[in-house]
Amino acid sequence: MARSGIFEIKGIGDGLLVTVKSGAEWQAVHTALRNHFSERAAFFKGARVALDLGTMPLSAKELEALRADLERLGIELWAVEAESPKTVKAARALGLATRVPRPEPGKTKPRRAAQPLGEEAILVRGALRSGMRVEFAGHVVVLGNVHAGAEVVAGGNIIVWGRLRGLAHAGAWGNREAVVCALELSPTQLRIADVIAAPPAEQAAPQPEIASLKGNQVVAEPWDSSP
Repeated sequence: MARSGIFEIKGIGDGLLVTVKSGAEWQAVHTALRNHFSERAAFFKGARVALDLGTMPLSAKELEALRADLERLGIELWAVEAESPKTVKAARALGLATRVPRPEPGKTKPRRAAQPLGEEAILVRGALRSGMRVEFAGHVVVLGNVHAGAEVVAGGNIIVWGRLRGLAHAGAWGNREAVVCALELSPTQLRIADVIAAPPAEQAAPQPEIASLKGNQVVAEPWDSSP
């Protein structure tokens, strides 16, 4: 989960949920969101974003200005949830959803029909450079670095014995048990099933990590082989 002083971002099943802190001023929120997404444009490109604005009253003009800024970055604003009737009315006028589905505690989203995975895997020897793409219905193992601009899409797990700096999409056909492992996990975009991760925090000393779904969020933890 990514946080700032006035909003926080977390991954949900339908994309990313931005929750604005109570008492924040809209112009400051708009500027902070625009800057946050712009600085991480490669990571967020193609993402779907929902806003939870609480009691903040906004006009259609204010929401449309933010939507336009996000669209220029390749990001879709698809929903605005709010307690303010004015904001709800404005969101509906723009054709935005006004309710963000959230999984019930203790329940997981049913898997979509997926291709049979078994334990099939492919091994990629060497680095994947910008513009290269590997897609496979089973697991994908890369013995080398995955550079920014490269893509790995797997129906099962993705294991990178090197630096992962490109796009990684594990469980691409609905497998929510899939994981992404790398000796250095710094992807431009990381997805598991239909959940997109929030951008990773800066690390002073990169370490092997494994990313998996916990509830309905992508969580990265140290990749440690010890019991």
